Amino acid sequence: MLLKRFFIEISYDGTDFHGWQIQPNAITVQFCLDKALSTFFRQEVNTVGCGRTDTGVHATQFFAHFDLKEISEFKSQAAITGINALLPFSIAVRNIFEVDLDANSRFDAVSRTYKYYIHFNKDPFKVNRSWLYKWPLDLHMMNEAAAALMDYTDFSCFSKSKTQTFTNNCKLMHAKFEETDGGLVFTVKADRFLRNMVRAIVGTLIMVGKGDIGVDEVKKIVESKSRSNAGQSVPACGLYLFHIAYPSTEKVEI
Repeated sequence: MLLKRFFIEISYDGTDFHGWQIQPNAITVQFCLDKALSTFFRQEVNTVGCGRTDTGVHATQFFAHFDLKEISEFKSQAAITGINALLPFSIAVRNIFEVDLDANSRFDAVSRTYKYYIHFNKDPFKVNRSWLYKWPLDLHMMNEAAAALMDYTDFSCFSKSKTQTFTNNCKLMHAKFEETDGGLVFTVKADRFLRNMVRAIVGTLIMVGKGDIGVDEVKKIVESKSRSNAGQSVPACGLYLFHIAYPSTEKVEI
C-alpha cells in the first residue's frame, strides 16, 4: 500500500472547543478536522498535532500531519478550498503540503511561540479573545521577572499536576511583555511547553505587576518546583499558540 504524508496548517478560535485533542463526548478541533479530512479524501484520516491546546485556547498557527493511502493526484488549493467548506467557521485551513514519510509535526518542531493578550477597558470585540484586567500593573517589574525565568530550565512549578511527561525541562528563548493599544501582550518562546505552563507563568507575573511579590520571590517559586507556590492560571481566552518553527530540511519545507 502506497502511503503519502502531508502537513496541514490551520488556525482556529478555540472558544467553542474543548481543546485540540479528541476526547469522548466533547467537540474538539482535532475531531472536526479529522472528520472533514476523512470526508474530503474519502478515507479514514487521523491527524497528529504539533501539540495540544486546552479548552478555550486559540491558535494563530497550528500544524498537524496525516497519511493518505492510494492517492495518485493531489492539488493543494483544491484541497484547501474543499476542506474549508466542510469545517466550521472557527477553523481555517491555511496550507497543505506533502512531506517525507518520517516527518512529524510534533517531534520535528524546534520551537513554539505563544502570545497572551490582556486589555484594560471593557471591549465587546475582545470578548473570548483577550483577558479583561482592570487594575494597574508595573510593566517594568513584570519584565524583570520574565527575564529571570530565562536562567532556569526546570519549570515544574508552572506545570499542571499528574501529566504524562518524562521531564519538566524546557529551554526558554524569549519572555517579554509589550504594550498594545489598550493593553499588554506577553510573548514567550521555547523548545517545548508543559501543560498550563504559559497561563501559570502569566498568573505569577501578574502577582509581580500588582506588587504582591518581587523578582526574588519568583526565583524561589521556580526553584521550589511546586505548582502550589506559583500564581493562579489566567483565563484561557487570552492565550494563542502563535507560531511553530521547523528546521529547514528536506523533510519539511514550509
